[in-house]
Amino acid sequence: MSGKNDAAMTAKIHVWWDMKDCPVPEGIDALRVRPSIEGGFKEQGYSGPVSIAAYGDHKQTPEHLLRALSSTGVAVVHIRSESTCAVMYLDMVKWREDNPPPATMMIITNQVLDVFQWDLARLQQRTSYDIFLAYSIKPVAELFVETRKEWLWEKLLHGTTSTSVDTAGELSTVFHCESCSLDCQSVKSFKKHLSTKKHAIEEVLNPQPTQLISVTKKWGKNYAATPEYATAKIHVCWDMSECPIPDGYDARRVRPSLEGAFKELGYSGPVSITAFGDHKQTPERHLHALSSTGIDVAHAIPEFIYDRMYDDLKRWRDNNPTPTTMMIISDGAFGDSLARLKQLKKYNLFWAYSFRPWKMSVMLTSAEWLWDSLLAGVLFYYHSSIHFHIYNHQTNLLKLLVSETKRHVLRKCSGSSERVVESTGMFYCKMCFSKRKPSSLSLFVINTFLSNHFSKQEEGITEHVEASEKRRLYRLKAKRIFSREQAVEESCLVVVTEVIRV
Repeated sequence: MSGKNDAAMTAKIHVWWDMKDCPVPEGIDALRVRPSIEGGFKEQGYSGPVSIAAYGDHKQTPEHLLRALSSTGVAVVHIRSESTCAVMYLDMVKWREDNPPPATMMIITNQVLDVFQWDLARLQQRTSYDIFLAYSIKPVAELFVETRKEWLWEKLLHGTTSTSVDTAGELSTVFHCESCSLDCQSVKSFKKHLSTKKHAIEEVLNPQPTQLISVTKKWGKNYAATPEYATAKIHVCWDMSECPIPDGYDARRVRPSLEGAFKELGYSGPVSITAFGDHKQTPERHLHALSSTGIDVAHAIPEFIYDRMYDDLKRWRDNNPTPTTMMIISDGAFGDSLARLKQLKKYNLFWAYSFRPWKMSVMLTSAEWLWDSLLAGVLFYYHSSIHFHIYNHQTNLLKLLVSETKRHVLRKCSGSSERVVESTGMFYCKMCFSKRKPSSLSLFVINTFLSNHFSKQEEGITEHVEASEKRRLYRLKAKRIFSREQAVEESCLVVVTEVIRV
């Protein structure tokens, strides 16, 4: 590791521990918890000071266990079980605000996949911390959150222990009741407080949230460029199969439309654009027009477009150190992969799509556009805090604006409007991995029909059948979730309408 990670190795470490999901196992001395966690960090090269907070319904926690934890400097936080994740996350967000990187976070819970990961992954894309994870049950799917190391909880406790154990006694830690905002200095006083009528009433009158409160859903889009990105390079990967050139649109306007949208937000850096698609199907006049404005044309059959675009983005990112900006023009499921990439190496990200995603992506973007609106010069602002009925009203206004704009911009071109000019963009075949700038465009078109080309296409198809099937299942799952959420929204609308009538 280098740079920031080197600094993180000696920086402070904070641990959030969900004792319901990951209790102290039978036969394990609670005195081992802190030294086991510190030992795990030291095996990874991390030697910074470690603070640990144990969350749970501590009315159920044996007194001897609380005393053992406290004696090793583990802070104890009482919260009702159903509120554990929500309160833990609020504390994480507050800690991040007070402790900028370099610093390290560790989460001990089984709920990262189902509860924490979406918002945490977006937070990490803006401000990255080294993250460690422990769980008693391994997640059933790959996480969006990039982690330095993951452990099975019981295995971590059986592993190497740190030789330096804090034996300052239980007064070195605080016993905190979240419901009453009360700190106690001893196990005895803490347990006594949790058994009082006053505490029981406070839990009922001032309940803690039971659902995680997202921080990043409130973040807007299309902010003005920050100084470090204002003049930085911009690379655009465009999926022409999902975001095609509209009928009657002059393909030579694609580059100036994109650059115009960037400049409206204050971005003036050099722009490179690669148009991916099955260019056997692309009209030759479009290929001429795109190439004449310096847009590279990359051929790939539909089954491979996502893979080739993702490879191109990774390669460009590796060859162009931050600050840089990348843009995706696609409806495809790049979100998970790019969210992980952004956590590893910070860069700016733009996104354009042919229709609004049914839910906010885990991929954190600085600007988003509807594809037709972008070509028509209309910015698309999306803010999740807007209620859906208001959003629908704004969407209708946007459609009206786009339709009016398209009467002027998306007009039919005359036969000579995309006249043949000298090609300045490169032509790639991503199936044969050839690159050329032909003197005649027809050479590129003819090449895609060669039998040798088809054989090379077919060689890799079987390798991607499984990936294609996964994407298909993902889309089916997304549609099912969308249908359920839509049904819930409709039922909520009915309830709200009835309440208003009353």
